[in-house]
Amino acid sequence: MNRGEREAAVRRIMERGVAAPVPPDLYGDAVRRGDRLLRHRRLVRRVLWLLVWAAAVAFAVWAADVQPWVESPSETTPPLTGW
Repeated sequence: MNRGEREAAVRRIMERGVAAPVPPDLYGDAVRRGDRLLRHRRLVRRVLWLLVWAAAVAFAVWAADVQPWVESPSETTPPLTGW
């Protein structure tokens, strides 16, 4: 169904003017489902923030221990010539 056909179908439905009957328990089901989705999203968001925080702390601890900004000492000595 392309866009023109969809628009025509919507116009036909709207011209009838009669609303389709809605089951009486639909509102309650929608509210419960919406509440469940919001709780799930909130939980996922909190877990992700916790993971970001833990990663930042782990990086800070690693950086403080390893000190990647300090140049590591040379493991070999330069050749001794002309002595």
